[in-house]
Amino acid sequence: MRGMEMSLNQTQKLRLQRALELLETLSSGINSNSSVTVADTIPVNQEDGVLKGHGTTELEGEVVATVCGVIERVNKLVYVRTLRARYKPEVGDIIVGRVIEVAPKRWRLEINFSQDAVLMLSSMNLPDGIQRRRTAVDELNMRSIFEDDDVICAEVRDFMRDGSLQLQARSQKYGKLERGQMLTISPYLIKRRKQHFHHLDQYGIDLILGCNGFIWVGEHVETKDNMIEEEPIKPDPQNNKSKTSMSLEEEEQTYTPLETRQNICRIANAIRVLSTLGFSITIDVILDVVDLSISKGLDIHEMLGAEFSVLVAEREAERRNSSTRRKR
Repeated sequence: MRGMEMSLNQTQKLRLQRALELLETLSSGINSNSSVTVADTIPVNQEDGVLKGHGTTELEGEVVATVCGVIERVNKLVYVRTLRARYKPEVGDIIVGRVIEVAPKRWRLEINFSQDAVLMLSSMNLPDGIQRRRTAVDELNMRSIFEDDDVICAEVRDFMRDGSLQLQARSQKYGKLERGQMLTISPYLIKRRKQHFHHLDQYGIDLILGCNGFIWVGEHVETKDNMIEEEPIKPDPQNNKSKTSMSLEEEEQTYTPLETRQNICRIANAIRVLSTLGFSITIDVILDVVDLSISKGLDIHEMLGAEFSVLVAEREAERRNSSTRRKR
């Protein structure tokens, strides 16, 4: 996705440049006192005994920035938070990863981090939903739960001594993700929020914005609570007669409808366009881009064209400009 380039004509270049300049002007007006570039002086009171943190250094008696970003202050500590940085995990982060190895009592996942993450067998719910001790049989059946190349949603539980992450998937909302596609974008485009799971009812889609830059777009799946005991089913002769027809219906349910697949691709292309333009990925912005593509009558593949990217940039600049005027 990073290598995706747009071939713009002269008119489109001018329109895109104008929209990006407006966005830059609006953002600089909001963060004029906190945004710094390399070698910019950071205003501090030396008498307070300031502590210089990451992204700062002392030069000729002044504190200057060594990276581009936003100034952050915590008591006496002053540091610069870089805007375009690699994924820095925190406990409680919702992440999407891919299984790369099935090891004894654990799975190793690739999560777009410098080290792999580990999901222990004891840190997840078993398929039967019963809270019990893991046995040797459970360890032998690990590949029936997750196998290589499976996409999984989990939560960061802790950091291990070697710097790798330990995950947990003890909730029904975590686990294996199927019937969809996983996108990879720059992690800095996804901000930590209270809600990273989104059910788009109008499209029948589940959207998971992973803090690690992996995004899942897939068919909506109802979460079942395995802890609730089901009532025993009494044998019925009529049920035996309809057993074959029921199995056929179950097979049909394993296929994703065409309309749902088209919605998955449309939402995924909206995320690709936003990532190419460097815009923050939020549920509101994604739905706005999807609505724009539908209102313009564009096919799914046409969303990746240069003209639509320019339209999205102009729409975002107009939206931010109008919101700035309302605040004034």
